[in-house]
Amino acid sequence: MPAPYEIRAGGDVKNKKQSMADLKLRRLNELNSRLKEDLERPRIRVSEASMSLIQYCQNTKDFMVPSLWGQVDKREDPYAPQQPNACCSVM
Repeated sequence: MPAPYEIRAGGDVKNKKQSMADLKLRRLNELNSRLKEDLERPRIRVSEASMSLIQYCQNTKDFMVPSLWGQVDKREDPYAPQQPNACCSVM
């Protein structure tokens, strides 16, 4: 007489659940390590960053804003049209 309950040969459901749990754990560990790296990144205050940006803009000439810096000599202007004779052409 066969037994009323039969033991299944394959434990696939348990293996799949275990592998999914391992996958979730690995993803959480990766996320945790990325968050730790982000936390260790050096930070500065917004006020310091904005003052640094203002100082840079005041001390660095921008040839695209002649209203602030005045007209730029064509020799100094990197955006000025190039002279056709000043350049060599290779054929």
